[in-house]
Amino acid sequence: MAVFFGWLLWSVSVRQAALFAVGLGLGAVLAGRRFGFTTGWRMLVEEKDASGVFGQLLLLALAAALAMPLLGFFPELTAALGPPSISLLVGAFVFGLCMQIADGCGSGTLYKAGLGIPMNAAILPVFALGSFLGSLHLGWWLELGALPPLGLVTAWGWAPALAATLLALGLIALGLARYVKGSGKPLLVRKWMLGALLLALLATLNLVIAGQPWGVVYGFGLWAAKIAQASGMDLSGNWFWSQAGNAARLQETVLLDVTSITNIGILGGALWVSASRPTSAKPLTGAQWLVALAAGLVLGYSSRLAFGCNVGAMLSGISTGSIHGWIWVPLAFAGTIFGLRIRRRFGF
Repeated sequence: MAVFFGWLLWSVSVRQAALFAVGLGLGAVLAGRRFGFTTGWRMLVEEKDASGVFGQLLLLALAAALAMPLLGFFPELTAALGPPSISLLVGAFVFGLCMQIADGCGSGTLYKAGLGIPMNAAILPVFALGSFLGSLHLGWWLELGALPPLGLVTAWGWAPALAATLLALGLIALGLARYVKGSGKPLLVRKWMLGALLLALLATLNLVIAGQPWGVVYGFGLWAAKIAQASGMDLSGNWFWSQAGNAARLQETVLLDVTSITNIGILGGALWVSASRPTSAKPLTGAQWLVALAAGLVLGYSSRLAFGCNVGAMLSGISTGSIHGWIWVPLAFAGTIFGLRIRRRFGF
């Protein structure tokens, strides 16, 4: 990892080397603290344990408190905006369903693959394939109905946007506390609180260095698109890949893509953790393998339709004031409830 960092610094750019280091930190925190977005939601639904979701709420609050003033004072930084659309509604629900079956969202799949968990390592390439397929069809989905992206920082200014975001997160926290009252489980757990603090700081570094919020699934789709293009597939006529920024990335090395380089760092950070903390996983049956891989493929497809996963849509979307992030969360959580039933049905 040190050699790769040095090579990036020497042969690519200081920025990409710095983003790789941020990715290493993200992977180490996600794996070391076991900060799983999927796990936190599952704990709430199945055990009435809200500690994981409280950690995520703290992460959202800290990230928003850091990101929104930066967006307000430095207009060259961009928010994680996505259009409210039919594709968002469908994609978020399906993503929430499949992430429970696949036992990981975008970041969860990455860090668990880095830890060497066989199921997630196998899901990673089909996730990438699904994300690419979703990008091929995204133009059609948006034709079904879409509104322009709306950012609260641009519409209201950073201070009102931050106040509204913190108020909404506080109301959700109060509602959750009432819901789990009497469960006997603590709301504040050290691993979740510390993980939230570290992830918020690293996500802010990503925003400052990359000029855009932390994302995951775009890198997956780009990897598959590069392979498809190298295999002779012409993407110049596709709605998504013909857009200027996406077309340019197809012609560049993936090491120049800010999402790809942080994804590689997350894999490396988790691998680093696994060296001192080996992870075991129970063997899967043939039926479980088929279901998990199918879920991984649909997970990738739906993440592209939803303009991100728990990181790109929920964390980065909400913390930078995007309305689409607030739409994504309840739909993905509804999908999680159905996904948990399927997960139990197949004995995961």
